[in-house]
Amino acid sequence: MDVMTLPGLEDAAQMDRLTLSADEISALALSLAHLGAGPQAATARRALAHLAERGGPDLAALLTPLDPDTARRARVLAQAITERRVVRVHYADEKRRVSHREVEPVTTLVHGDHWYLVGWCRLRHGVRAFRMERILAVEQTELPASPHRPDRFLPFQGKRAQGVQAA
Repeated sequence: MDVMTLPGLEDAAQMDRLTLSADEISALALSLAHLGAGPQAATARRALAHLAERGGPDLAALLTPLDPDTARRARVLAQAITERRVVRVHYADEKRRVSHREVEPVTTLVHGDHWYLVGWCRLRHGVRAFRMERILAVEQTELPASPHRPDRFLPFQGKRAQGVQAA
């Protein structure tokens, strides 16, 4: 097996200190959602497992493929984030009450064992985190989303985001 050494990480001590930022973890999470369960996804998950073994963040939720329905919703969300488009989300809260919301998606992230969509909820006029498995359906609209800085929308990454609440 060929092993590639990243520039600047020539020795094991440097590799042991390799860390990922919240933005990098979010990007990896979104990319893995695109890959689903294919061969590239398996390779990417092995690489993440290797990082986690070296003392990196807990990446357990990233190491398991999303179910096909959730993966499809994640792809729609990824496209909306990239294109800065509003999405219409059909969401069931923890008490199974269903709401329909227009959301300006900012990022997806993993916290513990759960994936989340984080964005500006137009219904609640605030930042909300939506658990992916509770999103029943998502539709991309043609409405433009306002630009938002992701670092202000990361409630679970050790940053204090003002006004972030569960959906």
